Amino acid sequence: MKTLTLAAVFAMGASSLAMAQEMTLRFQSSDPAGNPNFQLQQKWAESVSEKTDGAIEVELLPVESIVAHNETQDAIAAGILDGHVTDTSYFAGKDPAFGLIANPVGAYGDPQEMLTFMYEGGGKELMNELVNPYGLQFIGATTPGLEAFVSKVPLEGVDDLQGLKMRAPEGLVQQVFAAAGAAPVNLPGSEVFTSLDKGVIDAADYTVFSTNQAQGMHDVAPHPVYPGFHSMPLVEISMNKQKWDNLSEEHQQALSESVQEFSQMQVATLREADEAAVAEAKAGGEVTVHDWPAEERAKFRQIAQGEWEKVAERSENAQKVYDALTAYLAEEGLM
Repeated sequence: MKTLTLAAVFAMGASSLAMAQEMTLRFQSSDPAGNPNFQLQQKWAESVSEKTDGAIEVELLPVESIVAHNETQDAIAAGILDGHVTDTSYFAGKDPAFGLIANPVGAYGDPQEMLTFMYEGGGKELMNELVNPYGLQFIGATTPGLEAFVSKVPLEGVDDLQGLKMRAPEGLVQQVFAAAGAAPVNLPGSEVFTSLDKGVIDAADYTVFSTNQAQGMHDVAPHPVYPGFHSMPLVEISMNKQKWDNLSEEHQQALSESVQEFSQMQVATLREADEAAVAEAKAGGEVTVHDWPAEERAKFRQIAQGEWEKVAERSENAQKVYDALTAYLAEEGLM
């Protein structure tokens, strides 16, 4: 009887050890399954398994699979999901700091500037200050890149934004463009092409150059600004904090490294797609690509700073984000 009992205990112990070493984490993305960003995120999920020798598997689900895109934070805290890959601005309603760190319009001229802020300028620590109280652990950041600007008319700098009828999403993006003299309106993405074609608007904050090109935006708006000067979303990869804390230091390090490597891969892949699309557009002879000089980008950033200040006044955390961001930009000579 004792032998059987010891065998049973040993079997249970071995089973518990296997469970501790093998874990499947269910993450939900804010992108649909057919989106190029989701396809790249799937490669990240595969890399986690490789880096942990199969000890951690990530099951990546497309947007709305379990909960709505703006409900993943609560779902992770409740244990319904284990993590998410999502635009941080979806949670700006909980704290304006989320909106400011997610897309400080005009702050960055290149994805590497944002990634440097996140990993070397205090951004990662700030993100954990923001998400830890909600039961999450921020693992790392990525981005689909700096959006291009779609325009029917030539735009060579800030002065050309005066009175420009343009589409921009509500919130900080609209605030900054209005402060720069434009006349922003709120339109769903599905109406951008038609509105440009019919002259309802003359320009649009939409997405990256390669997507704009693929969707025919430049057929009706042949004066894009590339690289863009305005929006670049922060996409966070975060998970349930309790599960994170239960991971070994080795596995925490593997997850962190996997996200940093993924961000570089995503940025490089999408930049390559953009550059190919720019070359295609220029070769067609119908599109004129405008690249704003550094002084015009700095002028737009200075206007944007005034709007960041207004957001910073809305919460203690938003002020922390503002202080860290402006200190970083000043140190890097970007202010």
